[in-house]
Amino acid sequence: MAEAGRLLASVFHHLNGLDLEGRSTLAINDLVERMIVDDLKSRPASKGQYGFEFVLNASIDNVVCHGVPSASDVLRSGQIVNLDITLEKNGYIADSSTTYLVGDVPYPARRLVKATYEAMWKGIAVVKPGARLGDIGHAIARHAQTHGYSVVKEYCGHGIGREMHEDPQILHYGRPGTGMVLREGMVFTIEPMLNQGRAAIVNQEGEWPVYTRDGRLSAQFEHTVAVTATGARVLTLRPGEIPLSPMT
Repeated sequence: MAEAGRLLASVFHHLNGLDLEGRSTLAINDLVERMIVDDLKSRPASKGQYGFEFVLNASIDNVVCHGVPSASDVLRSGQIVNLDITLEKNGYIADSSTTYLVGDVPYPARRLVKATYEAMWKGIAVVKPGARLGDIGHAIARHAQTHGYSVVKEYCGHGIGREMHEDPQILHYGRPGTGMVLREGMVFTIEPMLNQGRAAIVNQEGEWPVYTRDGRLSAQFEHTVAVTATGARVLTLRPGEIPLSPMT
């Protein structure tokens, strides 16, 4: 799991250095596929999963999740885009995402993206043996609400290992002191989706993509996290990324 996470983090590290403006989401998809397959000798785990044909989800502006890469979706200055990527190495899968700012992004969008990143880390900060799943969700939702944002409830984090989606579900809302007790060795994703407006979502064309019902912006961040003896280890931590919570 750690090796898969390290390799996936290197993909995002490469994307972090790119200027995304003027690139189509399909071109980004193809670039990532070449990197995973040719350079990292790994498998893009999303490709073929649930009938999905691509190696990543590209969710722009009011797309909450499951955005489908397209040659016609050319990224423009002022947009935000979440790139959600999975990678399998030696039978184990890591899953992560980042919401990128494209060009000159207005302050309200930048504020949403910043708060969403912070909310993910608020959830990670409570991960340790003996904590409960409700503690994670409560920490995320409290941070979102403090900043005036809503949390999408229909989609959640998940256990991960030899399969992309395993038990348990990691809700991004909840009551502290409730839910499954965490124990050393568990591995799961924490991936909150925060909306500028209401939490309501809609699918306009079948299953993909998913939009905010009110048309306002949505952002998401995701890390794959392992429960250690004393806290948490972020398996998909990017090179140079500084955790916003203490890692033990």
